[in-house]
Amino acid sequence: MKKLIAPQNEKRVLLHCCCAPCAGAIIELMHLSDIKPTVFFYNPNIQPKGEYLRRKEEIVNYAQKKNIDFLDADYDAFRWLKSVEEFSQEPERGKRCERCFDIRLEKTVSYADQNNFKVFTTTLGVSRWKDLDQVISSGMRASMKYPNIFYWDYNWRKDGGSQRMYELAKQEKFYKQEYCGCAFSLRDANRFRQSQSQPLIEVGKNTY
Repeated sequence: MKKLIAPQNEKRVLLHCCCAPCAGAIIELMHLSDIKPTVFFYNPNIQPKGEYLRRKEEIVNYAQKKNIDFLDADYDAFRWLKSVEEFSQEPERGKRCERCFDIRLEKTVSYADQNNFKVFTTTLGVSRWKDLDQVISSGMRASMKYPNIFYWDYNWRKDGGSQRMYELAKQEKFYKQEYCGCAFSLRDANRFRQSQSQPLIEVGKNTY
């Protein structure tokens, strides 16, 4: 893996993490690049609560294993739901996802501003299920209010990033999520499974 250079050559980066599988390869690459990530966990979209706790437990354990600071920004699911409910029938990668990214990255950059981080980024774009342009646009919008804070828009999928993500997920036996995270994505994933005569998702069951 080649070493990366963060914006402004910063060695301290606030890393918004959605889950351990998406974070593993990014954290590894930052370490190889002599960059210290601080995990920022703010994902009020994840439902039900048991799924949220399962995903958080996984990234907490991995951060401890890698000796990385972990910041828990709390659940706040009701506020998230009120903010996106008008888009409840939107498909994955639609306006609901865009609003969801905005909510999470606005919270991240606000924390960065209050705690002297000059650079922030997110694991959201590493998954092929997400629209990378949507994620980058949300990060850029979030940073506009803070001229001294840079959103690192690096494409974490490239140069084998996506492949390494799955390799590490299997190596670490991470919990394997069967849907994006929100109740709407769970609904739509189960509707698709029903249409294919497949069993419904069992929350909290599978690992890589």
